[in-house]
Amino acid sequence: MQEELNTLIQAQYPLIYLLTSEEERAERAIAAIAQTKSPQRRLFIWTVTHGTIEYGQPRQTTQHNTVSPEAAIEWMIRQREPSIFIFKDLHPFIDAPATTRWLRDAIASFKGTHKVAILMSPVQQVPIELEKEVVVLDYPLPDLSELDRVLSQQLEQTRPRRTSTETREKLLKAALGLTKDEAEKVYRKAYVKTGRLTEEEVEIVLSEKKQLIRRNGILEYIEEDETLDSVGGLEELKRWLVQRSNAFTERAREYGLPQPKGMLILGVPGCGKSLIAKTTARLWGLPLLRLDMGRVYDGSMVGRSEANLRNALKTAESISPTILFIDELDKAFAGTAGSADSDGGTSSRIFGSFLTWMQEKTSPVFVMATANRVERLPGEFLRKGRFDEIFFVDLPTQEERQEIFKIHLSKRHRDLERFDIEQLSKVADGFSGAEIEQALIAAMYDAFAQDREFTQLDIIAAIKSTLPLSRTMTEQVTALRDWARQRARPAAASVAEYQRLEF
Repeated sequence: MQEELNTLIQAQYPLIYLLTSEEERAERAIAAIAQTKSPQRRLFIWTVTHGTIEYGQPRQTTQHNTVSPEAAIEWMIRQREPSIFIFKDLHPFIDAPATTRWLRDAIASFKGTHKVAILMSPVQQVPIELEKEVVVLDYPLPDLSELDRVLSQQLEQTRPRRTSTETREKLLKAALGLTKDEAEKVYRKAYVKTGRLTEEEVEIVLSEKKQLIRRNGILEYIEEDETLDSVGGLEELKRWLVQRSNAFTERAREYGLPQPKGMLILGVPGCGKSLIAKTTARLWGLPLLRLDMGRVYDGSMVGRSEANLRNALKTAESISPTILFIDELDKAFAGTAGSADSDGGTSSRIFGSFLTWMQEKTSPVFVMATANRVERLPGEFLRKGRFDEIFFVDLPTQEERQEIFKIHLSKRHRDLERFDIEQLSKVADGFSGAEIEQALIAAMYDAFAQDREFTQLDIIAAIKSTLPLSRTMTEQVTALRDWARQRARPAAASVAEYQRLEF
């Protein structure tokens, strides 16, 4: 990124939009370019609180005559020396007609000079009048080499015993995805708590990293104790996942295998789609990040939703390899076609940005998405190559229902010999895995209220008093099966059973 930024400045690009929340780090990188590259340039920084101040001057300095954006841009145009002008957080003012016009005038006046304006902000907001003139760059989070310098500084202050290469690598990888300041604080916290920085402190760094991800509010760090053995049936899907458990290793790259892109799991609600996604993270030994699309959309400021998505994806990439989990994708991107009328086109832009990212991403981020209503999904998601595979999860077969009953009874420490599992699975025909679990819980509550152990008859009574989704939404389930027969891969081991359409 430093090289790209340097190239644009040397090539006299007049307007650069730098997306970052790390102002000081980006500022130092630009200052290095200004001072070391020919011709040397003066560096000025504008903020709405202090106006335009030359880099290196005390922060308390205030230039009141350049506090307004228009005055600052006019002042910038009048300067004659080769210079770089950084405007911090100009995005709230950039749509004002006067500000936009002054920027266009500045771009025109920069031709043949060595002057560059850099708009630095965590939010991308580019007026249509400037779209042809501006270059937008994402300033990346620190890589391992930068984090290594941060760790070295902390180790020098703590004066520890010699740190092994393996320990150092684990401490660095644990901090991937954090800003420079966040990494410094996490390493300091680990040292304050234990008085050292060793392999044992990796967990402290990881726990703080999880908090920082949660604080973002859009990505959620999910920890799952369940394994694939907790999922009844779906043997074909499990086999596919087990085959790819080492897909992100260096050995797979040397073998010539491409990195998996992702998978889409369609199916009837309550049949284990979300549980499969969560248990895959444990199977593969990767962190699981859930992207909350509802929180991506923020109508408080134009461009904020796009910035939310961009920052979330950037964070996921920075800690890769990882699994990015999007639950109920059909709800997240439903209605993008009419977005222009309902939300000013925000949904369409978010959808387009996400599709572009999925197509062009090179980082090992595996997108695992689930959906219940395939008719709500935009066709672009279902195009071949967008996901590695599209699986269809049907209602469990009788054998799978038996397995589900065994799993839930065992989780509640009940002796399986006390129950006729085959009879229970027959009575629960048409039930999803979630409905079976809820029927079992209802039976337990009934027996608990009477201060006795629940029995086979309690479970049967709870099942018969429940109307499953397969009967209340028969048309939707049938339509989903019809669609999936030719377009998706069955998650169950038996294709013949998958093709069965009757309950």
